Amino acid sequence: MSKDTTFKPGDDVFTPHARGTVIDVRATPSGLWVFGVENPEGEVTYFTSRALRLTHG
Repeated sequence: MSKDTTFKPGDDVFTPHARGTVIDVRATPSGLWVFGVENPEGEVTYFTSRALRLTHG
């Protein structure tokens, strides 16, 4: 596993847009890891690890 896979499904995170929960982790064809985050409205957006921060509680 790459060091970029620091987030896993169920993690509570802050994105550039809102707080959400990681629901999907996948590698792109180029090998970049992306993380699907569901926001409180049920919308899912994909981010790289650089755009996410874990919440602390």
